[in-house]
Amino acid sequence: MKERIMVGIFKTSTNFKINDIPELQGKIAIVTGANTGIGFITARELARKNAHVFLACRNKTKSEKAIDEIKQVTGNDKVEYLPLDLSSLKSVQEAAELFLDRKLPLHILVNNAGIMCTPFTLTEDGIQDQFGTNHIGHFLFTIKLLPTIEASAPSRIINLSSMAHGLVPKCGIDFENINNPNAYSPLSRYSQSKLANILFSLELNKRLADKEVYVNSVHPGLVRTELFRNLKDSMGFLAKPINIMVGLFMTPAEEGAIASLYCATSPEIIEKSLRGKYFLPGCKLSKPGKSGIDEILALKLWEYSEELINKKLNS
Repeated sequence: MKERIMVGIFKTSTNFKINDIPELQGKIAIVTGANTGIGFITARELARKNAHVFLACRNKTKSEKAIDEIKQVTGNDKVEYLPLDLSSLKSVQEAAELFLDRKLPLHILVNNAGIMCTPFTLTEDGIQDQFGTNHIGHFLFTIKLLPTIEASAPSRIINLSSMAHGLVPKCGIDFENINNPNAYSPLSRYSQSKLANILFSLELNKRLADKEVYVNSVHPGLVRTELFRNLKDSMGFLAKPINIMVGLFMTPAEEGAIASLYCATSPEIIEKSLRGKYFLPGCKLSKPGKSGIDEILALKLWEYSEELINKKLNS
């Protein structure tokens, strides 16, 4: 039984546009998965306002091409590549340590990268790939960087989720069957990983209640990116009609990045103390599905994630 996706918007926070991003001189940002799509637009616009931006990505060649384009378009030379493979806990640790070795502050962390509806496979650490990449990798990366983020306050953490988080089983996240290839469809596995992004934001915000660190999650909308590239492998002949149908409702990456950029830069986030919130396209403040506001489930996920990471890294 799936949860009903909650789409009710109870408040429009802003008419924020890309041009409304304030000056970011002196700010340092990391954007994961920033060599394409929403992440690329996010990194580009942060750089356009003079932030020092790190593109944390797996593919060096694509990242360097993206960096060259961002530098050319924005005139900002403070754009760098940070090697990060979220499907590898070793790579995540090394990426965090590489950044920390620079002794720089970190004002903005945008956990943007993700994979969707992949055929069942395991990461090199033996974790189901969508859960491992979309949640566990970002969880470890964020925790490793957290002391620096706290020391750089006021600072922001943005976790990209999806409205698909509402398509989870009744239990929310089926911890017992995360690595069971026969338990769920590729979409259901994706949905659970996206719910995990929201729950991580919820629990992290709770733990940072006395800090000036603003943690929020975002559903960017149906955006024309490479996220749908795995449908053919996981859904076979159904992928083509699905892509055609979904394509009719897709928006450009420039629009998909608006909510992330709002949470990352708008003075309203601090002025209105918007933290632990969930935003829809157009920066509309909304409410996640039932599991997305379950504080007990959020704590269980946090403890499960810590235990899983410790087990994998110490094995």
